[in-house]
Amino acid sequence: MFAMHAPELSEAYPLRQDTIDQFRRDGFIHLRGVLTPEVLGRYEVEITDKVVELNTMHLPLSERSTYHKAFLQVANIWRKSAIAKELVFSRRLARIATELLGTKGVRLYHDQALYKEPGGGITPWHADQYYWPFESPATVTAWIPLQDTPVEMGPLSFASGTHRFPSFRNLSISDDSERLIQEAMDEEQFPYVERPFALGDVSFHYGLTFHRAPPNESKQPRKVMTIIYMDRDITVSEPANARGTRWAARAFRDDP
Repeated sequence: MFAMHAPELSEAYPLRQDTIDQFRRDGFIHLRGVLTPEVLGRYEVEITDKVVELNTMHLPLSERSTYHKAFLQVANIWRKSAIAKELVFSRRLARIATELLGTKGVRLYHDQALYKEPGGGITPWHADQYYWPFESPATVTAWIPLQDTPVEMGPLSFASGTHRFPSFRNLSISDDSERLIQEAMDEEQFPYVERPFALGDVSFHYGLTFHRAPPNESKQPRKVMTIIYMDRDITVSEPANARGTRWAARAFRDDP
């Protein structure tokens, strides 16, 4: 039987000021032991079932674009599952996001499962906020692996400090974004941070931080749940591109 409403989802996770300072300097933070493996293992079962049920990509990997080789993605699972909603609406995770952003509170923008299949390709360099129609950069994504994620499985990797780098903000996830952003990262000498995740680790990154993921070279799917938060006082702007328009329509439907 699923253990509903695990206490750790609502209890505070202690953040030191130097950790908050590091997040704001680097544009991301990798936190250890945010959730227990036992609780995540139980949510993994439900989220995986919903990804299998709701995923609409069924082409073989060899017939997909670079974007669609990167992952299977299913958004707003909380609307389809009361169990998944418990994780997405975790007060612990929302409080971490609030403290990192330094805001009076956060609101949920959307959740998104990102499952990189065995043999799945790279997730090219990009910044999430390309897709989001907001006037402010006060957004943050929690990246929650649902299994131990060694480097060969394709953990999220970051270019440290790039939330302050103004170029290439107009690139969607593509072969071009991988090439052009990589060239810029090399030229500007932004540190590349790639490390494994233990089950229970969670990373948080700004919507403007450039990040990517290597391919999944293992024989197991890389299962990840993400939760995107925005400053509770953020204002919406006109979407800058067609992708942003579609994401805004999907995310704000039945806005919580």
